[in-house]
Amino acid sequence: MSVPDVIRAEVRDYLWAEADRLYWSTLSAGEKARWYGIWTESEAVGRRLAPFLDPRKIRVYIKDTLLKSYTRERMADVGPVMRLLGLPPEEEAVREFIKPHGRLFADGRLVAWSKAVDWKLTLMTIHERAFTIHGARAYGVALLEAATKHPDESTRAVVNEAARRLSVERLVWID
Repeated sequence: MSVPDVIRAEVRDYLWAEADRLYWSTLSAGEKARWYGIWTESEAVGRRLAPFLDPRKIRVYIKDTLLKSYTRERMADVGPVMRLLGLPPEEEAVREFIKPHGRLFADGRLVAWSKAVDWKLTLMTIHERAFTIHGARAYGVALLEAATKHPDESTRAVVNEAARRLSVERLVWID
């Protein structure tokens, strides 16, 4: 028996709201494991899924089916990134990228964003995209969840300098 679409959607929405509240991507593997256990036993999640799943598979279902795409989906939200880079959120991209997320606009501006811990990949990727796409320029990079590994200016200095040397016009840190 499989979980009905309505139940799956309701439980997923609940878990995603909880993940937002907990700042899920900043939690350690141990902390995430603890929350999988809590949710497996909870009324709102485990008991809702119990009629449709083997009890031993509820935890795996939560992890692999309901939360697997959470981080990717949350990172794909371009609105906050656009606003912080001084661009209208509704501006239409001519090309979209993933790994790391990014956009190319008709005027050649490139933007990219990722977790701050992935700054090297993100800066090098926007540099490479600007180098290989005719007429493109590295307009902006947004580094998310910066407070976890880069809480102050001294820890951000090397990243700021790398962005400057790679001709990234705007670099924003999002805590």
